[in-house]
Amino acid sequence: MFKEFKEFAMKGNVLDMAVGIIIGAAFGPIVNSLVNDIIMPPIGLLLGNVDFSNIFAVLKEGKAAGPYASIAAAKAAGAVTMNFGLFVNTIINFLIVAFAVFILVKNVNRFRKQEAEAPTKKDCPFCFSSIPIKATRCPSCTSELKA
Repeated sequence: MFKEFKEFAMKGNVLDMAVGIIIGAAFGPIVNSLVNDIIMPPIGLLLGNVDFSNIFAVLKEGKAAGPYASIAAAKAAGAVTMNFGLFVNTIINFLIVAFAVFILVKNVNRFRKQEAEAPTKKDCPFCFSSIPIKATRCPSCTSELKA
């Protein structure tokens, strides 16, 4: 049974998938940092010193009455909050990842198309019939073809 599992695990597609999952898992924190630390601060600054990670609405007061300075303070007080800013950050994270995946898929498709477009046929210079590219003699006119 171990031998069968080893054969399955060593197939190309399984290894490719494993590498993709590992790289994807490593890519997530990078995108989160890009959004939270690079993209959102200037946007918040342009919108009047808004910290998107702390935009929230209190649905139910906690043990200590609000207003709460941050989501963490509201959670510590036991308040129920709707976190709009974190949702906006998550949407931006998704858009960045989706764009990166789109670019990756577009390039893979372009390379596959180039491979598929490699010629498999050529024309005989004597009778102009279509013949395999590796042919050394034309099957239609029997002319000898030079490489």
